[in-house]
Amino acid sequence: MSKATARHILVDSESKCESIINEIKGGADFADLAKQHSSCPSGNDGGNLGTFSPGQMVPEFDTACFEGAVGEVQGPIKTQFGYHVVEVTERT
Repeated sequence: MSKATARHILVDSESKCESIINEIKGGADFADLAKQHSSCPSGNDGGNLGTFSPGQMVPEFDTACFEGAVGEVQGPIKTQFGYHVVEVTERT
């Protein structure tokens, strides 16, 4: 079975999500931005979500993690929790 390791930043608006993505693309550190902006408790750990299998996350998030490119920042990804900036760091 596939597994993915990912980190994310959860915010309450699409525009905030896009702004954070632009900061990352400009060279800002993902983990630092997660600590500053994420409303998810994982923000304290740089947005790290650990390793998980398909079906363990909400469908929109699952799609990004199992179909998106590894090592590329993705988003905004809208779920019932808000807007996510996602980076899959590893997938097997």
